[in-house]
Amino acid sequence: MAAFDVVIRGGQVATAADLFTADIGIKDGRITALGHELAKGDEEHDARGKLITPGGIDAHCHIDQKSSFGVPGADDFFTGTRSAACGGTTTVLSFAAQHKGMSLRQVVKDYHALATPKAVIDYGFHLIISDPTEQVLGQELPALIKDGYTSFKIYMTYDLLKLNDREILEVFSLARREGAFVMVHAENHDTIAWLSQKLLDAGHKAPKFHEVSRPQPVEREATHRAITFAELIDVPILIVHVSGREAIDQIRWAQSRGLKIFAETCPQYLFLSAEDLDQPGFEGAKCMCSPPPRDKANQPYVWRGLETDVLNIISSDHAPYRYSDAENGKLRGAQDGFKKVPNGVPGLEVRMPLLFSEGVGKGRIDIHRFVAITATTPAKLYGLAPRKGSVAVGADADLVIWDTDKQVTISQDLLHDAMDYTPYQGITVTGWPAVTLSRGEAVWRDGKFLGKPGRGKFLPRALSPMVKPRGQFWSGFDPNSGRYTG
Repeated sequence: MAAFDVVIRGGQVATAADLFTADIGIKDGRITALGHELAKGDEEHDARGKLITPGGIDAHCHIDQKSSFGVPGADDFFTGTRSAACGGTTTVLSFAAQHKGMSLRQVVKDYHALATPKAVIDYGFHLIISDPTEQVLGQELPALIKDGYTSFKIYMTYDLLKLNDREILEVFSLARREGAFVMVHAENHDTIAWLSQKLLDAGHKAPKFHEVSRPQPVEREATHRAITFAELIDVPILIVHVSGREAIDQIRWAQSRGLKIFAETCPQYLFLSAEDLDQPGFEGAKCMCSPPPRDKANQPYVWRGLETDVLNIISSDHAPYRYSDAENGKLRGAQDGFKKVPNGVPGLEVRMPLLFSEGVGKGRIDIHRFVAITATTPAKLYGLAPRKGSVAVGADADLVIWDTDKQVTISQDLLHDAMDYTPYQGITVTGWPAVTLSRGEAVWRDGKFLGKPGRGKFLPRALSPMVKPRGQFWSGFDPNSGRYTG
């Protein structure tokens, strides 16, 4: 019997802190040895001359989820996780989305039924809280947090999802008490609604007016308000899909004051711009997401935010709505205007190669920062470390062997999701995963998908080490000063 199930030979291993050459020995899906000239494995990968990184963790993607107004996404848990694996991602954190009147416990049960028979790689769920009733906040949510659903998302916009300020404070207070991690979609709803109506009344229906209706001050204000509420309740939060320099300035300001404000951005804010929304016909709808891509002059600010750790992670925010489907795709807005277009762009498969090529390859970030923002920091923030997100003895053998010289021109026919377009069509990247291993099993190798539906495992998560249960809101609060004393 071989000493290892799998041995990866002689690769250059990159972590968030180190760069070294080693063999990697894998047994029962976990890394059991790092060294030189390890004993033979039942299966071997020759990685000499290649780079090895931890498998990516995409901590924000929408799979098999309907939009707030009932439009189904294109990807189920097979096509979505297949696409992720082919692009070097080995863990996805998707959403179990509550809509008004729905039991959270039933929502979670329904999403497990969707994911269990189809997922190719490991997965977990964030909860979306859109109806924070006494039953939800008093019973269902605390129980689910204890069961390993330790993060949830709230919205400050969208008619059917948004919470008002008082509801946000109640949710933050619960997160403080239970030690859960809150993600916030920060855009000012009423301002967007007012601007949108003015634009539509004036006959401005084209996709480019989506960006006009959601300008940077709308994101800036909501970001500042979320930060203010987090400061009042004394709870860490993460601002999702940060798009622009004005919101980045608010986050930097909060962090400089010692507040535990974390932030995420996405490839669409590094590679797309407002100009992409202004295309012939209705083609600009292919690049519509919220917040929208900003002008090209904004992109260096986002790169700088990633480089300096103001922006702590990068996720795809994969929200796949086909273009050509007039009923459930982007074209459903062609008659009535941009407000009827399902918001979101695909990106699960290309997140890692885009960032590797244009970040590491162009010298904007180094390889350690790449590993941190695509794998290690998401694992830490969302209670997956040390099992996920690094190359270490005892960790799951989720690994990517890179062909760092391979040039790929992105096109939809090369990708493995269920979409009919990619907004990154025609971008040439240098560096692409040659092999993706999920718990030691090759699910992508040399241009062939090898995974099987149902092999992915659900990941109950620990409380984030960034968030500690703090008790009731009044615990440590001095009503005379209005400040926390500890």
